[in-house]
Amino acid sequence: MMEEKVEVKTPEYVSLKFEPAGLGSRAAALIIDQAIITVVALLILFITFLGVWGFDMYLGLGSVSPYLILGVVIVMFILNWGYFAGLEYFWNGKTIGKKILGIHVMQENGHRITLLSSVIRNLMRIIDQLPAYYVLGMIMVYAHPKHKRLGDLVAGTIVVHERRAKSKRMSRLDKEIQRRNLKSGDLKIEEWNMKQLNERDWTLLKGYAERFTNLPLEKRNELTKKIATILFPKLELSKEQKTYEQLENALLILYLKLRDEWEYEL
Repeated sequence: MMEEKVEVKTPEYVSLKFEPAGLGSRAAALIIDQAIITVVALLILFITFLGVWGFDMYLGLGSVSPYLILGVVIVMFILNWGYFAGLEYFWNGKTIGKKILGIHVMQENGHRITLLSSVIRNLMRIIDQLPAYYVLGMIMVYAHPKHKRLGDLVAGTIVVHERRAKSKRMSRLDKEIQRRNLKSGDLKIEEWNMKQLNERDWTLLKGYAERFTNLPLEKRNELTKKIATILFPKLELSKEQKTYEQLENALLILYLKLRDEWEYEL
């Protein structure tokens, strides 16, 4: 049976094909996330109860402050709704459950989910979970051609399966990266700065990397300086007082960081 695909048109007029996440994988991810939230909530209640009980025993009080109850309610609300919105925004569309199931949320234009979209789609869970246990949400995911719940429709998002880059033999570029012993974790860049890069930046960097081993030294140095001048300010990286080799290494590491995100098997 052929996998169902959806085609996403990016603002850069690039077509990307994804497999939308169906009811089974989304429900399994939600069960994992809800289990985590439940465990954390029980721990918070347990610690709060122990603290209040000990305080009352010490002072001989017999009632719980309404402010404490209000505080616990607020914390529970933040935990239940902030868990999804926060993780999806800061972790590239993934929660722990989605990560385990190999799915993630993205904008319908192919870009990373924005903070506003993440907040909107997760606040809509209040409706999606009606009348109980996400019955409305499950019906919509099952019936919608792109497996969207109400939150996805309102926020303009879609949940898709992770895609792996095309498998291929080690290229000259990969051998050069291996020779230099470069790894994606060698360059520390804040997640917020990584979000400043778009598909046009990736296309520019990919073209540089693919031509890297074939360029004569003088031309390579010139291109390295130009690419670093374009990309480094977005990442708050400085190219001053760096040798050409250090600039090359930084760009190649950045290429490794972005490759898994942008290089899809079409």
